[in-house]
Amino acid sequence: MNLDRHLPRPSTDLGLLLLRLMLGIVFVYHGAQKLFGWFGGYGLEGTSQWMGSIGIPMPLVSTTLAALSEFGGGLVLITGLFFRPMMIPLFFTMLVAAFVGHAGKGFSAQAGGNEYALTLAVAVLALFFTGPGRLALGAQAAK
Repeated sequence: MNLDRHLPRPSTDLGLLLLRLMLGIVFVYHGAQKLFGWFGGYGLEGTSQWMGSIGIPMPLVSTTLAALSEFGGGLVLITGLFFRPMMIPLFFTMLVAAFVGHAGKGFSAQAGGNEYALTLAVAVLALFFTGPGRLALGAQAAK
């Protein structure tokens, strides 16, 4: 029995839009925590103190760059504008989070490991290769 004939026709563009929107919300949320202290975050000062405590050099500069990458990258994911260029710093921010911020804690997110940050990094990298899809404000510019 073929169930596919009863389902709507697949839409890559709709799938990319849904993925971009959810990832965008996640990145705006975490970027706003770092930048502004919103949603229970610690703001630039508190986050930079933590980054310094785990050995990240120039913690205020590093925190600012990570926060801008996450917040701005989230807005880019939502809109699709300037898409591919912004996926590069967002990808590297997530790699640093995965392998420096969660270093030595294994893979499991429950144990503070790099599972979550690494998943976000791979999702961003995949979107870099696919592009934002046709349901994006910057769809024509991304080609």
